[in-house]
Amino acid sequence: MEISYFLLPKDQVAYITSSISMLEALDELERHYYSAIPIIDGDGKYVGTLSEGDLLWKLKNTAGLDFENMRDIKVSDIQRHVHNESVEIQAQMEDMLTLAADQNFVPVTDRSGVFLGIIRRKDIIEYYTRNITD
Repeated sequence: MEISYFLLPKDQVAYITSSISMLEALDELERHYYSAIPIIDGDGKYVGTLSEGDLLWKLKNTAGLDFENMRDIKVSDIQRHVHNESVEIQAQMEDMLTLAADQNFVPVTDRSGVFLGIIRRKDIIEYYTRNITD
């Protein structure tokens, strides 16, 4: 089965751009109660996922960093410690199980890397649960 059936489209998903500040990213995570959020660039392409842990590591490893000067650090300058792999929209559900084991969501792109949305781990697990019990 194609993953497009399970796609939560971009207009229904919170995401950030790589040009916003660290403080703005933190605010977005808090606003949506997320522990990780997709990052897109100025062209709309998926470039990675920012996690709470990435923000904490940046805070810990940057002398003098506080909530005031977090405005001066761009998301693009924050090292991401986990690589969340994306899949193209043409992928099959069989390709998703391995990714779902390690990621809360799987970012979905078109062939040129433009971010289209996500597939939640919950939806992948429900799909396999239905197929195993049927």
